[in-house]
Amino acid sequence: MSLLVLFFVITPVYGEPLSSATGLINRLDVQTGGHNFEVKIVANFDVIDHEFNKDEKRLTIFINSSLENNLGEIIIPQLLLSGNFTFYLNDIQSNQEIKFNDRISFITLNFTGSGNNKIDIIATNTFAGVDERSETLVIDESTSEGGGCLIATATYGTELAPQVQQLRELRDNKLLQTKAGTSFINTFNDVYYSFSPYIADYERENSIFREIVKIAITPMISSLSILNYVDVNSEFEVLGYGISLILFNVGMYFVAPVLILIRIRQNF
Repeated sequence: MSLLVLFFVITPVYGEPLSSATGLINRLDVQTGGHNFEVKIVANFDVIDHEFNKDEKRLTIFINSSLENNLGEIIIPQLLLSGNFTFYLNDIQSNQEIKFNDRISFITLNFTGSGNNKIDIIATNTFAGVDERSETLVIDESTSEGGGCLIATATYGTELAPQVQQLRELRDNKLLQTKAGTSFINTFNDVYYSFSPYIADYERENSIFREIVKIAITPMISSLSILNYVDVNSEFEVLGYGISLILFNVGMYFVAPVLILIRIRQNF
C-alpha cells in the first residue's frame, strides 16, 4: 500500500542497534508473578537497566543519552501496568503523553538532559487477572493502537494531531487488515526506526528544519485521505491502491518538479 507515503513519515535488557547515528529498539524482559512481560522502547537514548516493583506498581528505567533532547516511545502491556500513570524524571514528577487500549499503554517520552537519567513509571493497577504461572507475555504493538510516527509527531507537535491520527488509522484500519499490508508494516518499521529518531530530534532542535519537513510531508499525508473513501479488504486492493499511491507521489515529488525545471530552462 502507500509504501512511499509511509516511508517518509511512520533477555533482561537487550538493544538492537538500528544505526550508529540514530536510536535503539530496546526490549525489557520484566519478570513478576511467574510471568515474563515484554516492554518495548524505541528511542534516541540507550536503556542501561530496569527495575520492577510489583508492590509499588512501578517500572524504573535507567537510561543514558548523548543528546540533550530525548524522545522515546514505550509500549507496556496492560496486564503488567494499567490505570492512571504518574511519571518521574530523576525523582521529579514529569508530564508525559499516554494513550492506551485494552491491550497496551503507549507512552511518548519527551524530556531534556544528556548523560544518565532515571525514569519512574508508576501505575494504579498491576498484574490484574493473570494466573500465577511461568510464561512470556508479548504484546505485538504493530496490531495495537498507538505506536510509532516519530517524525509526524515531532512535525505536528503531538501524537494527537489529526495528521498523526490519520497515519495511525491508516495503519490499523487498512494496512494491518491484510497479510500484504502487515508484511509491509513489519518491513517498514525496520527501516523507519533506523532514521526517524534522529530526524525527529533535529526537528525539535531546529524550527526551520521542522517547517521544511512539514512542507515536504503535508501533501503526501493529504493524499492518504483518498483511502478514507475506499474499501481495502483484500490483498489485490492493497497492491492496487498501494501502487497507485506510489505512482501518484512519485509524480508529485519527482516528475512534476523535473518537468517544471525543464519548462523554465526552455523559456530561458
